[in-house]
Amino acid sequence: MNTISINGLDTVWVLLAAMLVFFMQPGFALVEAGFTRSKNTANILMKNFVDFMAGTLFFWMIGFSLMHADGNSFIGKLHLFDYSFYPDTNIPKECTLAFQTMFCATAATIVSGAMAERTKFSSYIIISILVSVLIYPIEGHWAWGGGWLAGLGFHDFAGSAVVHSCGGAIALAGAIILGPRIGKYTKSGKSIAIPGHNLALGALGVFILWFGWFGFNPGSQLAASTPDDARAISSVFCTTNMAAATGGLATLFVTWLIFGKPSLSLVCNGILAGLVGITAGCDVVSIGGADIIGAVCGLAMTLSVYALDHYLHIDDPVGAVSVHGVCGILGTLFVGLFDKSDGLFYGGGVHLLGVQALGITSIVAWSFGLGFLIMFILHKTVGIRVGARVEEEGLDIYEHGETAYNN
Repeated sequence: MNTISINGLDTVWVLLAAMLVFFMQPGFALVEAGFTRSKNTANILMKNFVDFMAGTLFFWMIGFSLMHADGNSFIGKLHLFDYSFYPDTNIPKECTLAFQTMFCATAATIVSGAMAERTKFSSYIIISILVSVLIYPIEGHWAWGGGWLAGLGFHDFAGSAVVHSCGGAIALAGAIILGPRIGKYTKSGKSIAIPGHNLALGALGVFILWFGWFGFNPGSQLAASTPDDARAISSVFCTTNMAAATGGLATLFVTWLIFGKPSLSLVCNGILAGLVGITAGCDVVSIGGADIIGAVCGLAMTLSVYALDHYLHIDDPVGAVSVHGVCGILGTLFVGLFDKSDGLFYGGGVHLLGVQALGITSIVAWSFGLGFLIMFILHKTVGIRVGARVEEEGLDIYEHGETAYNN
């Protein structure tokens, strides 16, 4: 006899949260468009549409079952075009599919920023599809689908590791395979700044992402109908907001100190760094812990951006690797320190920290390794980078036959 009771309030809450996570897509689009040059704006926007459209189709077709179906500790059993294997809980299975689809599309979208302004559109479509059906679902199964990391007690409430570090690691692979944009470095290796064309768009995108994160993190409670749910959602909301604020403030002060002036573009990324960093442990840390996590992530992001650009000569136009990759790693590890029940700073010992370290190392290695392999194969076969003339004159006209600005 089926005793499952679908709760209407829980369902509406999770669907509303899914809508907020969907609204992060235009946030990413505006950040990436604003932080790059005007001649590539239509291409940036098109890639963000592709991430969501392809993610919706192919995650339903293949990825959802590989992530959430019973299988083994490594991968779920394939149910092609079928999600009926997933049971109704307090919310319908369709609600779960919708919410999880938004997370998959977010992981794919992160990749496009680091590969901006020089990637063939046709090759990018292949990459986006493979993220949605292979890279993201398999490591997601380990942590969220009953896989081996879940069995060890790995904690990633809303995706610092599963979503952000995965996307950041693939983004790093893409930036390495592609190489820097033309004119980014001199022959002697000096970095040349290539400013984005519209910081207003970029800043608006960050505000939208900040807003959407209130669905990303509190929505991962997956319920809202009991007093305990209400307290949990409220706590996650506060820790999320605090980390965003301190991430931005820390970046503001450190850029002011280092460069003599506070940098708007880096503060925007500092806010996102704090949001990424708190996402894993937003349900188990205090507001004071979130304060520290956000500030450390803002500082780490700033140092990472500088190191990748000036020392490693990895060209990441929007800072995706530093924001999502580096701060996703830190946020996952911080659970082992700041968890109020089991964290090292609360007398819990090193066990949880060790599990978190193993989990994030495995997820980053998988995502970077497979992402690098896929892009290397594309590079050696159909090609992954546009020609020099296309890059210099802009991808909009050559790749899409139109421009974002026609004046």
